[in-house]
Amino acid sequence: MPFDYDLDYKNLDLRKNPELYKVGKGEQGVLLVEPYKSEILPHWRFKTPEIAKESADKICELFEDYRKKDDFVGMDMARKFIQMGYTRARRYTNYKGGRKYNEDGSIKDRQIDEEKAKSAAIFKERWDAIREDEDYLKRKKAHQKEYG
Repeated sequence: MPFDYDLDYKNLDLRKNPELYKVGKGEQGVLLVEPYKSEILPHWRFKTPEIAKESADKICELFEDYRKKDDFVGMDMARKFIQMGYTRARRYTNYKGGRKYNEDGSIKDRQIDEEKAKSAAIFKERWDAIREDEDYLKRKKAHQKEYG
């Protein structure tokens, strides 16, 4: 089931209404779903490997807190922020300023930033661990079966 972009996310608390949450693909909805966006976003950083590690550690701590509270939506949102840490750090690894395209629409030449590559690797390791987490996968499947 695709992520539902038609909901009024500004006025919706998906902790109180988890039945409205659709996992979607990849990072869909990562900057919409409250209260999780407000809880996780302040910790999401990847400028240096040290900052990325601190960020990934905190987001994974939140992931575990959500698990303890039996809050799958929170777990999935933490997963999305971890995934986004990887994808955004990779974009900045390859393209200075994170911009892939020139003003004329042509693709810029890659300029590899090794520091951002290390940041990306930190998030990738955490993302891989979550994608292999049997409890998370079981909860994801149950949520999708029950709510779509």
